[in-house]
Amino acid sequence: MALSPLTEAFTLHFGEMGSRWGINRTVGQIYALLYLSDRALPADEIADELRFSRSNVSMGLKELQSWRLVRLQHLPGDRREHFSTLGDIWQIVRTLAEERRRREIDPTLTVLRELIMEPAETDSDRHAQLRLREMHDLIELLMRWSEDVQKLDTADLIKLLKLGGRVVALLGLKNRMPLIGKGERHNTTSAAEQDA
Repeated sequence: MALSPLTEAFTLHFGEMGSRWGINRTVGQIYALLYLSDRALPADEIADELRFSRSNVSMGLKELQSWRLVRLQHLPGDRREHFSTLGDIWQIVRTLAEERRRREIDPTLTVLRELIMEPAETDSDRHAQLRLREMHDLIELLMRWSEDVQKLDTADLIKLLKLGGRVVALLGLKNRMPLIGKGERHNTTSAAEQDA
């Protein structure tokens, strides 16, 4: 069965983008097909639709399972294994964030901690450790924020994201507030009141 132009365009694009995100193009296309599909698909059908070898599809599905991005299902009356993506886009994003942290961020934090704890024998090493400490502390701060965000339910997460630039404006207002208490007068009268 041939892919519709819409599905084909998305799977091709997702494969290209996947290679830029560090995943195999084949894996990206398999995921895109499963994401758009209205039903769970068996591996042989995925191979036929994308014109991939069965072995490439099998390896791609294993990779997606290791990322916890696809689910294995058995359908009544069909002995084949069927695959589908997580249904909720927010759960997909949460899973990706967790997996990227586990695979990329946690090992980096471990190495940074080990290097910071090493005895510094030269001024150059002490300088390097200060820089490593800055990097470690920034990543830790970002990860704590990320964990707090991950705990939000989807409705609250959407509200947070919709705040957008208003958060920046609020922080700007907060930063100006101490000036008010230090002699700067805050004029709350309207222009009409001042003219009266």
